[in-house]
Amino acid sequence: MQDWIYILNPNKDTLDGEPADKETMRRLSHDDPKSDFWLSRRNHMNPGDRLWFYFGQQESAVAAVAEVDSEPQEAPDDPDFGYRVEATLLPGPTDALYGNPVSRDELELGQVRSIQKVKPGALKILLERAGL
Repeated sequence: MQDWIYILNPNKDTLDGEPADKETMRRLSHDDPKSDFWLSRRNHMNPGDRLWFYFGQQESAVAAVAEVDSEPQEAPDDPDFGYRVEATLLPGPTDALYGNPVSRDELELGQVRSIQKVKPGALKILLERAGL
C-alpha cells in the first residue's frame, strides 16, 4: 500500500461542477463517495492505496482522504490529464481531517506537485488525525 498527496486548488479544480474545497469533499464523502480523479501522468497506484487531498488555497492542508479502487486508466478525451483513477472517499477519516487538518509544515512538503508520495514522518500524522 502506498500513500499519495493529491493537490487540489479550489479556485481552479472542480468536482461535478462544484469547487474542489474541503466542504465539498466532506459532503461527497457522505453523499456520493465514489468518484474518479484526473492524473497528468500514470502514477503507479494500486487498489488499496490512499489519496490524501491537500487543499492548496485558503488553509493549505490535508482535509480529506480516499482509497484507490482501481489502477489508473487512460482518459484520451483530455490532453492535459491523460489518466483517471477511481477512488472512494472515506467519510469517517474525512470528517476527522476536516475538523483537524494536517498543515503543509506537518506534511514536510517542499515543492508542491499535483501528485506525490507521502513522506514517512507525515504519514504517521495523517493516519493519527484521520483515525486510521
